[in-house]
Amino acid sequence: MSNSPFDDADLASSGTAAVFPSVPAAGPAADDARIGDARNLDSILRIPVLIQVVLGSATMPVADLMKLGRGAIVALDHRVGEPVDVTVNGRVVARGEIVVVEEDNSRFGVSLTEIVGPADAGLKG
Repeated sequence: MSNSPFDDADLASSGTAAVFPSVPAAGPAADDARIGDARNLDSILRIPVLIQVVLGSATMPVADLMKLGRGAIVALDHRVGEPVDVTVNGRVVARGEIVVVEEDNSRFGVSLTEIVGPADAGLKG
């Protein structure tokens, strides 16, 4: 048995009062309120997240930035045909190709070509 002060089984079996009385002690009733419970999972699944598609980036001095005007072109570090990064709340989660949305030819979309794993996400994001 673990000696961790955070082990719920030790708290329940020792008869020790909970440190936070408003939080139910571990047991059958507390298991219903865990994160994996469908009721709580629905609440989490409704949290909005910011999804961004990064076409590329550029670095320039402020002086050059101040000279930009209508019609100016800023060259990005990505080339045409290279995959773009898809980020969720600032973290790269996938890569894909830019496509024109079939239902509305005036909009772009992303066709995902690669889902980035946790080890890969730190490389670019």
